[in-house]
Amino acid sequence: MRKSAFLFVLFALGFASCKRENATSTYFVSPEEGSAVKQGQDLVLKLSGELGSFDSVRYLLDTNYLGTKTDTSSFRSRTDSLSLGIKVIVARVFKNGEFKETTTNIVLLPSKDPIKYSFEVLHAFPHDTSSYTQGLEFHEGIFYESAGGYPTDGIGFSSLRKVEPATGKVLKNLDMPATIFAEGLTLVGDKLIQLTWENHIGIVYEKDSFKKVGEFPYQASSEGWGLCFDGQRLYKSDGTNRIYFLNKDTYQEDGFIEVYGQSGAVSELNELEWIDGQIYANVYQKDRIVIIDPQSGAVVGDVNLSGLLPAKDRFENTDVLNGIAWDAKGKRLFVTGKKWNTLFQIKLVEKK
Repeated sequence: MRKSAFLFVLFALGFASCKRENATSTYFVSPEEGSAVKQGQDLVLKLSGELGSFDSVRYLLDTNYLGTKTDTSSFRSRTDSLSLGIKVIVARVFKNGEFKETTTNIVLLPSKDPIKYSFEVLHAFPHDTSSYTQGLEFHEGIFYESAGGYPTDGIGFSSLRKVEPATGKVLKNLDMPATIFAEGLTLVGDKLIQLTWENHIGIVYEKDSFKKVGEFPYQASSEGWGLCFDGQRLYKSDGTNRIYFLNKDTYQEDGFIEVYGQSGAVSELNELEWIDGQIYANVYQKDRIVIIDPQSGAVVGDVNLSGLLPAKDRFENTDVLNGIAWDAKGKRLFVTGKKWNTLFQIKLVEKK
């Protein structure tokens, strides 16, 4: 069942005692279907067409009651507390206990433009070019890395790695079974949590031994891409514009945010990192990191990393930017890419 049809069913159930008809001759002049509205901007609802005489007009947004008018004047509703994304607006025109219904929709976008950043390279570290980097973590002077791949695709086996920053030397390596494509990685206490791409499971390891101690299935999220931890809960991306919340103990999904910028939904969110109360996310196949408000899903920062890896260091198998790590104690930001020969410590520089 399509989303719109499902919503109409819910609306009808709420008024089972009333007869419902489609108001084919009544329509919204405001807002126009598909309009972009910024969060905090008043939503102005106004009907036109052959309304005739009626008792009242009842307005709803995503099945939530907004208010009632007894005339054709505009109805205003605030958007400050609404979540971002597509919103379905319904008007029910009542007469003698029966009603006719018409709908429109909007896209609610962040209230402010994101801060634009470029970068400054502070230090360059060697990076193993056999690593098709999917997840990157920094903890107590060590990098932990999740590398993706299938043996049949020319990339190699997926693996979990412990890496010495100064040399790029792999201190410990655990290859995955040939059927596993490894993805995002994060650290929760003394455990490493690693996602898989299409296998629909996450894997839990002891940090020091790399011994597998558990696994968990995905629920609503379709695939495994990126993962990060804020100290209380996990955040998981699946290649869409959604970031899912996971319980840190049970790994069960218990909600999500949808990520939007000023131009609409930001999809293909990949590797994630929690940095000072915000989520940093690679956008797949782009030299771009977006900084996301974890409460609203709004893109509050946009980092252009074009030119980070010099042309002289791009070889035949060099792939896209991916991999973000944060040294919380030293306040150092690290980034790299798939099969890059360098891992960079960078500083973000706000564009004026």
